[in-house]
Amino acid sequence: MRILHTSDWHLGKTLEQYSRLEEQEEFLQEFIEIVESNNIDLVLIAGDIYDNGNPPARAEKMFYSTLKSITSSGKTAVLVVAGNHDNPERLAAASSLAYEHGVILLGEPKSIARQGHFGEFNFKDGSNLEKQSDFEIIESGEGFIELSIRGEKAVIITLPYPSEKRLNEVLGTELNDEDRQKSYSDRIGELFEELSNKYREDTVNLVVSHLYAMGGEESGSERSIQLGGSLSVSPKSFPENAQYCALGHLHRPQKVPGTKGKIRYSGSPIQYSKSEINYSKGAYLVEVKPQGDAEISEIKFRNYKPIEVWKCESVEDALERCREHSERNIWVYLEIKTKEIISTEHIKEMRKLRPDIVSIEPILEDIEREEDLLESLKEKSMEEMFKDYFMREKAGLEPSKELMELFLSIALEEEEGGTENETSKS
Repeated sequence: MRILHTSDWHLGKTLEQYSRLEEQEEFLQEFIEIVESNNIDLVLIAGDIYDNGNPPARAEKMFYSTLKSITSSGKTAVLVVAGNHDNPERLAAASSLAYEHGVILLGEPKSIARQGHFGEFNFKDGSNLEKQSDFEIIESGEGFIELSIRGEKAVIITLPYPSEKRLNEVLGTELNDEDRQKSYSDRIGELFEELSNKYREDTVNLVVSHLYAMGGEESGSERSIQLGGSLSVSPKSFPENAQYCALGHLHRPQKVPGTKGKIRYSGSPIQYSKSEINYSKGAYLVEVKPQGDAEISEIKFRNYKPIEVWKCESVEDALERCREHSERNIWVYLEIKTKEIISTEHIKEMRKLRPDIVSIEPILEDIEREEDLLESLKEKSMEEMFKDYFMREKAGLEPSKELMELFLSIALEEEEGGTENETSKS
């Protein structure tokens, strides 16, 4: 069985105030081509399909269009579990339509997939409807499914993001004091152990989940689900007889330490922060047979619009680099050594030369000039100072007239309130 493991698409995610949808569309098109060219039997998407529970309509359209393309009406099966960013009910809402294309959408740990054949319908003898499909859900229950794909069978433990509340719902609401005192990891381990009884010698045996495994390396762009480590899972809690465990949540592709490489995070497909620029993105291609070790290789994705951090020695150096690289399709973080506040004119010029500047951070060199800096600020009006601040934070974007009026009205109220208080005291 040929399996492609991916996760953490975060469709709809922005970089500061900038949309990433165009890059995500490029990724999805490449992903479709990868599935087709590698003759994939099963795609595992291990959570965080969207960046939040209320994704843009364009992001949802992109997702469902991609699913339709990669399944080829049941030729390739797709299994999707929700992550901590996803709204589980919203994700699973399209299940009735998705099944017909060979797509399984599971929102919560206690979700149960629908059994049956799925795929194309063909007419026979002009009247009788005959279903032709390479994909069948043979058996299912809370937390597991057995699939038949092109004659090959797989048993998969499915665990969408298990918040503590959702985990309790699966284990039963009538927990005694001893059960409540057990660690989150132990309870996940007991659940995995129970579900692994479904594994057989004649099936490919897998796990797909969205959680934090102890020892995993974070990149900094993930939303924490650990709560100080209480919601982390020991690698020892995973079923020993699973041949491959496909995880989502961490954005750096990696093997979980101490697991011989069979428990992995595929990582996100795109650089979602400047903390992710030092490693490549991709998906894992897993080839596995019943009772055999999984053969795992990495398929690299293109870097659709790289993030770069430019450390500039001066404002002039920054301007020159913006001129030199004005035509490149990149995101830029500017760090500029300076002895004074960067003028709005220079910020405007940088932004004109290099439109996709995410931020401009002045690195003040001379601490002794702090008094001079304060003096220069005193010479500016409150309106000028707010405008300078806003443009620095928004990489040269000027505040709107409405925003300026709102700020000044609030500032005036504060000033008048302070005056009244001083008067009352006196």
